[in-house]
Amino acid sequence: MSERIYIVDDDPDIVQFVRINLELEGYVVESSGNAPAALAAITKNPPDLVIVDIMMPGMDGLTLLKRLRTHPATVNALVIVLTARSLPTDRIAGLEIGADDYIAKPFDLGELLARVRAVLQRGQALRDLSPLTGLPGNFRITQELERRVGSQEPFGLIHADLDNFKAYNDHYGFMRGDGVIKFTAHALLETKAELGDNDLFVGHIGGDDFVIMLKPDQAESFCKTLIRIYDEGVLDFYDTADVLRGYIEVIDRRGERHAFPLSTISMGVVTSLERDLRTHWEASAIASEMKEYAKRQPGSAYSMDRRST
Repeated sequence: MSERIYIVDDDPDIVQFVRINLELEGYVVESSGNAPAALAAITKNPPDLVIVDIMMPGMDGLTLLKRLRTHPATVNALVIVLTARSLPTDRIAGLEIGADDYIAKPFDLGELLARVRAVLQRGQALRDLSPLTGLPGNFRITQELERRVGSQEPFGLIHADLDNFKAYNDHYGFMRGDGVIKFTAHALLETKAELGDNDLFVGHIGGDDFVIMLKPDQAESFCKTLIRIYDEGVLDFYDTADVLRGYIEVIDRRGERHAFPLSTISMGVVTSLERDLRTHWEASAIASEMKEYAKRQPGSAYSMDRRST
């Protein structure tokens, strides 16, 4: 699907020039020479990028930018400001309000197109990072898994999640639960660093679910290292009394107490050495299946698929 760009400029010649060249690049372009009308249109149907001129009659571009940054629908909108003002303070004002980039008039067409591409690429990358862990999210995970499946080079896939995490959240609250998720992401990255493979991929599916892609011969070493790091570090997130007791107590809605063991991590592993993984769906399904086997074992554990068909 083509990315949508909205141009706000009261100079029809500039709007027409920019529109034509952006459309030649494959973008869908809308425009307005009136800032209030543009604000209504943009907040109703937010585009992928807004290009706004600072100097316009009535509501100027900086005021429009402020309104976009305070509206729930456009608080994270990508915005490039156009300015004929040459003073650094004018450009800084736009950036401080929240512009993602600026272009001085008169501008070079090549520079404009390059900055548009760069801002859109950065925006896509940031949107697909987990705001909690900073790890790649589902879109990037799918892209990477498809790439590895299609490359025909051997690879391993690990699905990991936390055991008894819901009980932890119920007992300690979601803020401390977020701390455990952040720690898990750190443990995954620390394990990656110990293995010393920059090509190893770690992603955050959501909640307490994570995915790892790596060389097949690294899979067991990764799982063992992660278990050691996780089991040692997660104890810091429990009260001392709960650590000494070895479990936490959660009261359900009927007022009954239930004991839950301390959180552990379970991993399911599949590699293309054991079987031909033809699609990313198949690889993911097998790794999830193996994770369920791992969860039946006590403590932190991993289970590898060793079937050949």
